[in-house]
Amino acid sequence: MKISIITAAYNSGATLRDTMESVLRQNYPGWEHIVVDGNSKDNTVEVIQEMEPRYAGRLKWISEPDRGIYDAMNKGIAMATGNVIGILNSDDFYTSSGILDKIAVAMAAENVDAVFGDIHFVKDSNLAKCVRYYSSRYFRRWMMLLGYQPAHPSFYCRKQVYDRYGSFDTEFRIAADFEHMFRLIYINRINAIYLPLDFVTMRTGGASTNGINSHRRIISDHYKAYAKHHIKIGYGLDVMRYPLKIAELLISKTHLLHKK
Repeated sequence: MKISIITAAYNSGATLRDTMESVLRQNYPGWEHIVVDGNSKDNTVEVIQEMEPRYAGRLKWISEPDRGIYDAMNKGIAMATGNVIGILNSDDFYTSSGILDKIAVAMAAENVDAVFGDIHFVKDSNLAKCVRYYSSRYFRRWMMLLGYQPAHPSFYCRKQVYDRYGSFDTEFRIAADFEHMFRLIYINRINAIYLPLDFVTMRTGGASTNGINSHRRIISDHYKAYAKHHIKIGYGLDVMRYPLKIAELLISKTHLLHKK
């Protein structure tokens, strides 16, 4: 089984090396890494070129203007030759060297279309200290009607599912990942299973975690996703994701206390 890892990058020179190093550390040999750079103005391309020889032919990359992160991800999906596709952001990295091993074992089951799991957040000043743990353990399909979804950086899905149901809708500016998972998991009811595994370490401050305005745009995109798929959701229901988020934060604090 071949796993395609897609990284969209733009002015990511300060963090991309960590991302690429974490791919190279994976024990599982059957992968390719596709980096789609949006014509960065910093040293992103230089980092890619510096790292490329260590990949021994398993790296594909392009650098050209795009229409945002989801457009870049779609380019990567189109370039992918793996049986399974996952997204690894350019400021994130795999939490351990055995992540792809466990994904491959789970995806070997014929009835499994996708897997998802947990992630954790760190501050750039201390990449070893977890400041928030996001678990998808309690996710259920119906929760998507409340705006809740599995941790997208942990979502690995068969390429044939992308081929059948499509990739990211670039009309969604900030929550195309929600619409895509809603389309796959809720509307088309693919079989996505939870793995009790910390997939990815994420730096805080991303577009979907940065301030109240981003949360307003997320909610707007959620209702746009419901309307696209002809699902009628009363205004106010989607904000029920926040009690779920509070519960998730409490679980996160408990997790952090147990790790001390």
